Amino acid sequence: MQKKDCFYLGKIVKKYSFKGELLIKLDTDEPDLYENLDALFIDLRNNLVPFFLESSQLHKSDLLRVKFEDVDTEADADALIKSDIYLPLEFLPKLEGNKFYFHEIIGFTVTDINYGVVGTIKAINDSTAQALFEIDRDGVEILIPMNDEFINNVDRANKTIVVETPEGLIDLYLDEN
Repeated sequence: MQKKDCFYLGKIVKKYSFKGELLIKLDTDEPDLYENLDALFIDLRNNLVPFFLESSQLHKSDLLRVKFEDVDTEADADALIKSDIYLPLEFLPKLEGNKFYFHEIIGFTVTDINYGVVGTIKAINDSTAQALFEIDRDGVEILIPMNDEFINNVDRANKTIVVETPEGLIDLYLDEN
């Protein structure tokens, strides 16, 4: 299993008991979806290693208390603390309407209501305060904020996203060249 086939679920933050139990801080709005997993992948030295669960239950709101098979001591548990947890992409709940996962819209065509076809989404930049669509238009990069007010429609069947951006935003990128 490779990271590109998985999504980040959370991080092991601390031990829970003396019997090898651990707490995973989940990076999700719906922690209860992940309460009854059979297995998950732990990133150990940049390799995703499958770990099978003896038990798991939600602990407080966004922590998952887990007991892995063959992790029976504090030392075993200590070795896993601060490790990132991943699951295969097929475990992601399906999103409907205009909600989407960043990975699923790469390659979609962006069309602006007033401007027409803008280009193809090549990446999502989420390192800024506002996530941005990185769009390629014949070699020119156009950045459009991923603002709910700008997104009119996500059409998965036709791999298009219809936006309505402020007048002149797209022209800013094209006038420079």
